[in-house]
Amino acid sequence: MRQVIVYCGEDGYWVVECPSLPGCVSQGKTKEEAITNIKEAINGYIKALEEDNLPVPEERFETLVVAV
Repeated sequence: MRQVIVYCGEDGYWVVECPSLPGCVSQGKTKEEAITNIKEAINGYIKALEEDNLPVPEERFETLVVAV
């Protein structure tokens, strides 16, 4: 299980990042498509690490909403 950040980019596409996996970013025309795409990206990222015998980072991200 991984936490992701979802936001609408400047071009209108939805962007999704997985902070616990540096550089693991995806996007989609809709929020649902972006989430599907980040799931594939996360699986591919972890598979590549395992194939290279590299450690898979633990999920350590904590989210907070800050009112300003």
